[in-house]
Parts: sequence; structure tokens; C-alpha cells
Amino acid sequence: MSVPRARLLDLMKAQCHVFATTYNPEGVRMGNKVLRQRLRGPSLAAYYPRKVATIKDVKRIFGPHLTTWDDAEEDRFEYIEELKQRGKSNPKKKRGPPATKLAPAGGKKK
Repeated sequence: MSVPRARLLDLMKAQCHVFATTYNPEGVRMGNKVLRQRLRGPSLAAYYPRKVATIKDVKRIFGPHLTTWDDAEEDRFEYIEELKQRGKSNPKKKRGPPATKLAPAGGKKK
């Protein structure tokens, strides 16, 4: 003897209610398996060491009251200056409104 489908669905619904699972009689993919997993964020954040204060942070906090020296920043400025002297640096950014295009000087061509 076979049990009617409606009775099996009622049993499955009660079972899902008791064991706190999702009632999904059609078997639709809902992503519950992924959502039940533990979050990875805290363990990933704990993997990397805590950030220590840098010279930039000290400059930002104390401002002009404290004289600081950042070797890496000075080296970067020196490198950029060398590039500029050789003509290999980035082009200057455009300032002002865009220029309007002029019509060609010969009139219309057929």
C-alpha cells in the first residue's frame, strides 16, 4: 500500500518545523546550505596582523606641530622629479572648460 502524497508532505512539514529546517517540497535550489555555514569574515580578519601606526598617520594626527621625515615618500618624490627632467612623467591634467572645435577652413566638400 502506498501512502498519499499529501500525507507525506504534511509529515515533512511537521518534521521541518520540529528540526528547524527549511520546508522545500519542490526541491528548489535556495542557497540554504551556504547561508547556514559559519561566517568567514572574523577568521580572515584575525589572520592578518593588526596595522601599526605609520609616519603618514602621525603626520595626520599632529599636523604641522611635528616635523617628520618619511624616507619612502622622499624617494618617491625624487624618482618623480627625475622622470620629469627626462620628459617621461605623467602629462599635466587639463584645467578649464573643454575647447570648442572649429569648422574646417575650406568650406563644405561634395
